[in-house]
Amino acid sequence: MRAALLIGAAAVALSACDGEPGPLQRGPDPQLPEPRRGLLPDMTIPRPASWGNDRPAVPQGYRIEAIATDLRVPRQTLVLPNGDILVAEGMGSSAPPLRPKDVIAGFIKSLGKSSVEGGNRLTLLRDADGDGTYETRGIFAGNLNAPYGLALANGAIYVANQDSLVRFDYRDGQTEASGPPARVTDLPSAINHHWTKALAASPDGRFLYVGIGSNSNITERGMEAEVDRAMVWQVDAQTGAHRPYATGLRNPTALAIQPGTDQLWAVVNERDEIGPNLVPDYLTAVREGGFYGWPYSYWGQNVDSRAQPQDPSKVASAIRPDYALGAHVAALGLAFSTPAMGADFAEGVFVGEHGSWNRSQPVGYRVVFVPFRDGRPAGDPIDVVSGFLTDDGKARGRPVGVSVDPRGALIVADDLSNVVWRITASR
Repeated sequence: MRAALLIGAAAVALSACDGEPGPLQRGPDPQLPEPRRGLLPDMTIPRPASWGNDRPAVPQGYRIEAIATDLRVPRQTLVLPNGDILVAEGMGSSAPPLRPKDVIAGFIKSLGKSSVEGGNRLTLLRDADGDGTYETRGIFAGNLNAPYGLALANGAIYVANQDSLVRFDYRDGQTEASGPPARVTDLPSAINHHWTKALAASPDGRFLYVGIGSNSNITERGMEAEVDRAMVWQVDAQTGAHRPYATGLRNPTALAIQPGTDQLWAVVNERDEIGPNLVPDYLTAVREGGFYGWPYSYWGQNVDSRAQPQDPSKVASAIRPDYALGAHVAALGLAFSTPAMGADFAEGVFVGEHGSWNRSQPVGYRVVFVPFRDGRPAGDPIDVVSGFLTDDGKARGRPVGVSVDPRGALIVADDLSNVVWRITASR
């Protein structure tokens, strides 16, 4: 009965005041509103709908095709040197609720998820003749534990499960693993409020970078639950030895190395429950030894009074991120582009935005391109894949991971319609 009353209260709380964030809330210097707190945040999520004969919208001069359907919750993808595509399929465990509002939020979020059980596997797609049709599909490896991050280095495929970083030996053209994976290191998995583990490899293959999200929104489980959380680990690929590389990143959901450099970049999902337009999820270069604010502050030195006790020295050291994507867009994918994607998308990053659940007007539900100039974000985000939301407020898909095939294709994993999409320039 109490849960029903609170759901009713949440519905009353919904209002039109949290419309689409304006352009001033995106980019390198967003205008941040005052925090707004209440009994419950605004919560609504589009219910799933079928694509039918429709497809997502792409810019003029481009086309989109579904290259794999009926997958089991595809999350991230990896384009291998021969053009094969690996797809990580899985869904991690949910943290036990602490408060009645957690029960409500969990119920609402569940309404926007696929009903398909996660595959706990890697699927391999192959287009043998290069015509854009991936005629071969098979299981590269199974019996994994909510695989998410993928990387290729040192003649091996590395997989970040929700509880461990593992390695499969790999030779070019291999279609299935030759045996069970070797464990590189355990990853924090107690409670697992944020279960996804993002992954990238240094260009020389010496180090692996693992994004590990916090165990709470804003430390409501206590700081003991946040040990080794809300940070990026640097892992020695040979020994598994690890150390914090950067901290204060609430939920770093995707990592990528900038081409031609050793610079690590991340997209980060920020904190909730202080308003529909706070706090912006962001794209940022990740500085070694840097602290990015969580839980004490956001977007630099904006103090979050909910984190107690406060730490003024930490607040003073907090780094402002490079580029705001907008609050609650739930950025889960990140990939640097190449000139093969066309002049409009030659330099910059593609970002998969999974979409909000805690606003009365949904945001995200698209893939955007953030243009770069001289190696830094420079310009407004451009919609690249959209149309996931219907006119009557339902969702036909939710983009997650994005990868760029250097031959000129954007690969997008959609974990609601269980499809992998391929976007290319029209010929």
